[in-house]
Amino acid sequence: MDLRDRSTGEMAYHAGLAAEDSVASDYCRRGYTIAETRWRGCAGEIDLIVADGSSLIFVEVKKSRSFSRAAQRITARQMGRIYAAAEEYLGKTPAGALTECRFDVALLDAHGQCRVIENAFGHG
Repeated sequence: MDLRDRSTGEMAYHAGLAAEDSVASDYCRRGYTIAETRWRGCAGEIDLIVADGSSLIFVEVKKSRSFSRAAQRITARQMGRIYAAAEEYLGKTPAGALTECRFDVALLDAHGQCRVIENAFGHG
């Protein structure tokens, strides 16, 4: 990997962290509690896990130039990995698979504006 590739990768990594922090702050402002950030299981990573009482919200964060471009970056394969990771996470909670949950997508545009789509891809 040359220096330019490394620099671009590091910038993307830090931009992703900043986007996730921004979304976490948005959920906190709306009264939710952040349960986990960048939780990693065997099946993959979940950007944010947010608690709403006893319910959990699994949040995928996508940043791009526009909301529509960010939304286009979510693939069926990625949704499958998120479902599998969420199932793994739920297996470690007291109610397990009976825990009420939903899957949100938080889109950020080039200006840092955030748009949250609740229950974005339903329940798997």
